[in-house]
Amino acid sequence: MKHRRKRAVLSEIQILRKSFICCTLLLVCFAAFTFSSLCLLFRGFHPWRPPATTAIARVKPNISIIGTVEFQDDTVIFLKYPPSTPLFTKYDIYCIYLTPNSSQYQQYQLKQSPVSVENNDLLGQQIIRCPLIKPLGLLTSLSFEPSGYTLVIGPTRRWNSLAYEAMIDRDNTTIVFVKGFNLRGGKQSDPSKFKCVYGWDVKKHPKFMLQSDVVSVAQEVFRCNTPMSILNSPQRYQSIKVSVRMVGKEPLESIVSPKRRLQLNLPGQKQHQMCVCTMLRNQANFLKEWIMYHTKIGVQRWFIYDNNSLDDIEDVIKVLSMDGNINVTRHVWPWIKTQEAGFAHCALRARDVCEWVGFMDVDEFFHLPTGLSLLDILRNHSQSNSKVAELRVSCHNFGPSGLKHVPTQGVTMGYNCRMIAPERHKSIVKPEALNSTLINVVHHFHLKSEFRYANMDRNVMVINHYKYQVWEVFKEKFYRRVATYVSDWQQGRNVGSKDRAPGLGTRAVEPPDWSSRFCEVIDTGLKDRVAEMFTDPNTGKLPWQKSLT
Repeated sequence: MKHRRKRAVLSEIQILRKSFICCTLLLVCFAAFTFSSLCLLFRGFHPWRPPATTAIARVKPNISIIGTVEFQDDTVIFLKYPPSTPLFTKYDIYCIYLTPNSSQYQQYQLKQSPVSVENNDLLGQQIIRCPLIKPLGLLTSLSFEPSGYTLVIGPTRRWNSLAYEAMIDRDNTTIVFVKGFNLRGGKQSDPSKFKCVYGWDVKKHPKFMLQSDVVSVAQEVFRCNTPMSILNSPQRYQSIKVSVRMVGKEPLESIVSPKRRLQLNLPGQKQHQMCVCTMLRNQANFLKEWIMYHTKIGVQRWFIYDNNSLDDIEDVIKVLSMDGNINVTRHVWPWIKTQEAGFAHCALRARDVCEWVGFMDVDEFFHLPTGLSLLDILRNHSQSNSKVAELRVSCHNFGPSGLKHVPTQGVTMGYNCRMIAPERHKSIVKPEALNSTLINVVHHFHLKSEFRYANMDRNVMVINHYKYQVWEVFKEKFYRRVATYVSDWQQGRNVGSKDRAPGLGTRAVEPPDWSSRFCEVIDTGLKDRVAEMFTDPNTGKLPWQKSLT
């Protein structure tokens, strides 16, 4: 009996010890959880952690997939590289295609070379463009040679329903560029109908998200209040995505993080008085003439937004950059029909270094009949009225001028016949004076209320718009228009719009009289000036003129 009672007492002691240990562990865990929650709460962030499994797959510890986006003609994979990592080239990478139920990525169905491999130095990314293989349903991934590394891909997003670019502005708001809401062009929308969301995966884990109010929204540009936790810990939350949702609905997919990429606004005079932003596709053959001419008359800085070019534009820009007087950079912009958003993005980049910025196309040339330079004209306006923040310049549309083939001496020398009446205008603006919504339509921005515009006298400055060139050049406009709010010419909409060529239908078929169209008045003003400024006295050639041998 004594032994049994002794064993019972010992058993009870052991139970009490175990209970005490369990209670102590629970208290420690609870205290740790409470402390962590309070820390996060005071930082302005909810107590959440990234999911245990992440959509980012790694080839090496320092290379990762940001996102995969399916476009109309191809699939684009965005890779993230640390600054010190050597970049893969087009010859090191293969696009591989797998069925959705493939269990081993080595068992791919098809292997092809990428269409292009682009380096986005601004974001430290590499953009791999893979052919879109039909039938749809095949997944696209990447294989690297000669090592044989294969990336495990995450979900594929659609290009037309996506948060695709983001940046934190000077005032600490997040500017998010979004496709998918189809808002009206040139108009502000009601910001109370939307919310900005921040999270590691804004679709799969809606409980683990931060939300903030939308300050303004217009077209594809949303401006949001940035949570303090994002601002205070940019390195800790650099993998967090930002997106937008309509109230009562799910957020759109996102492949972007809100990073502060803009320069500080330095006091005093800007580094450049006159800059130009443009968005282009496959315009390498015309770029040299356009940049060399405008540099001569006063443009000091160039921002080239390349919208999926497949020509040798990168080589042309490298050659131009070797000239000490030409400051030009190329920014890869893969997003379809986003010219307005791209110009808004460029305005933010140019704001810290440029006093004035012109938004124009590669077939548009400033013509200054009085012989003044652009810098002379800008100085005159800045001195006469500090409230003028936009100069509107009328456009003269030139036709094929009787030509059937691309003029060997260049655009300005080859086309000399135009329509009498000017059409629309293009603008040179002060980016500091732009409305915070960044609304712009056809190269025209909205200004802050305290600023105004001035119409330029056509005898002082006009734009020669070589809109209707020889057919082999003009027909490229049927491929896909870059502007969001301008219909593609292959669609039977807005047939009477000024954005369409008069008399043309929806097919790229050359009219028999194309070379003689749009010719109402002979105008050799710019042609004569270009010949005087650039013709080599020994050879009679222009610096952009290609040799026929």
